[in-house]
Amino acid sequence: MPNITFHSPIMAKDVTVYAVAGNTATILAIAKAHNIPIPFECGDGDCASCLIEVVSLEDKPQMGMALTEKEKARLKELQKLSREELENAEVNDMPPRFRLACQFIARNEDVLVSFSGTPGGSV
Repeated sequence: MPNITFHSPIMAKDVTVYAVAGNTATILAIAKAHNIPIPFECGDGDCASCLIEVVSLEDKPQMGMALTEKEKARLKELQKLSREELENAEVNDMPPRFRLACQFIARNEDVLVSFSGTPGGSV
């Protein structure tokens, strides 16, 4: 039952959305449902235009959903995923801080989701 707080320079203020437990919607789907303007082009992990930075707001181990293969490839291309972060994600189940909104599913933890407001822009 996470609270997802969205932050961006293109928004007048941060918006916090409560995600229902067991909801398997991506961050992009949740943002769209609440009129939060995360830029995206394909919505399928092919273009990386929906780059976000995710920071846990809780003092407990992170629980983010595992990286998809598309997400790994795009984040590597953008140089937003180091070899160490990839290994930590795959071996220790520790999610990296950069994700694609169309691929990331929040788990039971409060997170801050930041985005630039321009497709594929620097977060």
